[in-house]
Amino acid sequence: MDSISEKEVITLDRIRTEAEAVIDELFANCSDGHYKLHAGDIVVIGCSTSRVMGYHMGQHSTEDVAKVLMETILPRIREKGLFLACQCCEHLNRALVVERECMEKYDLPEVSVKPALHAGGAWSVQAMAQFADPVVVEDIRSRARAGIDIGGVFIGMHMRTVCVPIHNENTKIGCANITMARTRPKLIGGERAQY
Repeated sequence: MDSISEKEVITLDRIRTEAEAVIDELFANCSDGHYKLHAGDIVVIGCSTSRVMGYHMGQHSTEDVAKVLMETILPRIREKGLFLACQCCEHLNRALVVERECMEKYDLPEVSVKPALHAGGAWSVQAMAQFADPVVVEDIRSRARAGIDIGGVFIGMHMRTVCVPIHNENTKIGCANITMARTRPKLIGGERAQY
């Protein structure tokens, strides 16, 4: 899709409502058993604001969209005592913005770069603006316990094993496709093992 369809209007209110539904669905799918999120766990989110608005990835980065998404998602992450890791775009090799506390807890490798609109993306720029003490790390060493991919930006390299897709009902934010995943410990021991 080259531009927004004349029939489809993407408003910031719509984005907020759809983001609320997506984050609530993620939490509902990560609330018990092997999939339960615990305080201090990492949730990774990658986002193409261009895709949210119906444009090709990287062609229409939108700070207003990223701001609404961050203002919707970040408070919910904080309420649960989780860390949010915001994936930068490929121009920064999919580095991530995290809170310094997260970097220190997980001994993550810090890098020297400041995400910008067209080198990192609007999502990571908002993380730098809205996190309490943001830093950029090269990777999170596959430590994310759950994640949301907004617009096909591929977050899988940041997930722990065993990564399990969530077959979500809320499949869009704006025009961007949504995929989600959660992780569980490996099942070992064969047919006599009890889980």
